Amino acid sequence: MKLQRKNMLRASALGALVVSGALVLTACGSDNNTKDGGSASGKPSAAAGDIKCDGAKGKLLASGSSAQKNAVDLWVKNYMAACSGVEVNYKSSSSGEGIVAFNQGTVGFAGSDSALKPDAVEESKKVCTGGQGINLPMVGGPIAIGFNVAGVDKLTLDAPTLANIFNDKIKKWDDEAIKKLNPGVTLPSTAIQAFHRSEDSGTTENLGKYLKAAAPEAWTYEAAKKWPAPGGQAATGSAGVASQVKAVDGAIGYFELSYASAQSIKTVDVNTGAAAPVKASADSASKAIAAAKIAGTGSDLALKLDYTTKAEGAYPIVLVTYEIVCDKGNKAETLPTVKSFLNYTASDAGQKVLSDNGYAPIPAEINTKVREVINSLS
Repeated sequence: MKLQRKNMLRASALGALVVSGALVLTACGSDNNTKDGGSASGKPSAAAGDIKCDGAKGKLLASGSSAQKNAVDLWVKNYMAACSGVEVNYKSSSSGEGIVAFNQGTVGFAGSDSALKPDAVEESKKVCTGGQGINLPMVGGPIAIGFNVAGVDKLTLDAPTLANIFNDKIKKWDDEAIKKLNPGVTLPSTAIQAFHRSEDSGTTENLGKYLKAAAPEAWTYEAAKKWPAPGGQAATGSAGVASQVKAVDGAIGYFELSYASAQSIKTVDVNTGAAAPVKASADSASKAIAAAKIAGTGSDLALKLDYTTKAEGAYPIVLVTYEIVCDKGNKAETLPTVKSFLNYTASDAGQKVLSDNGYAPIPAEINTKVREVINSLS
């Protein structure tokens, strides 16, 4: 209970930074919902021998995706405990803000739930001397659809119904489309309160990719970081959306699964056309991510996900968060720390932190390539 109260208090603070081994948790700062250091004792979950400091020193600034924040918090805690004299500050904001910071040269790497667009790659060449920004897949996981409907403990929805909820066409919880997917469930006439991200968000873009692929007739918007549909209410960060869903009867919203787990928010099972609806979990997301293909070229490891999968037990609303770095032209003063830290996050020990905390590790064959690219950074 003490840990839960501590996390709830942290969940109200916006704009903090990860600044110490005690892990003062960061921005959109409501985004702290992790277990303390990945272990019941509060001690780092990785032994010092799992982390090679390799000349890392000083301060490393990074920023971006709030979806990966809970994983990064654990990584930072473990890493800083092993590498004395090194400070890693990850500002959790949004994918869009992370990319802007990266292309302004103010951070050593950025976290983004969507791969760099061509114009952002071109802009990155100004700060990556002789090189460019590349995408390294590091964190996988499900985008949970959280709901809060009094008297309803289990809810199944499909892509067209989700699209029509989020585009403001289905307005009541006892709508016939929802009732058809939930036989035997007593649904109230409560008004639907749909929440979305207020800022540019890779989580928003990935949800849009799913809806566009799986329900193209209902969701006619192109996937984008900015929320495209009419209606609904906006909240800041994954944690802001989760907090609203937790507080409001009739609410529905989307956020990384750990926010739902930490606040005991019920999540939607997705009818994909498989034999049974699929619940959001690290395992079900892993089954979907395992089918991803590398779409990038050279050192860029951007992935193409199959949002229309009907594989048994594969949860289709997934995201992969990339760490964005320069392939060449990294700043000499931070390059050793960037490589050392990312080598840890991509290691077996680093990826185990993900599976232990509700995220989906990157498939081994892809992660092997990630490690090779990290070692080649210059």
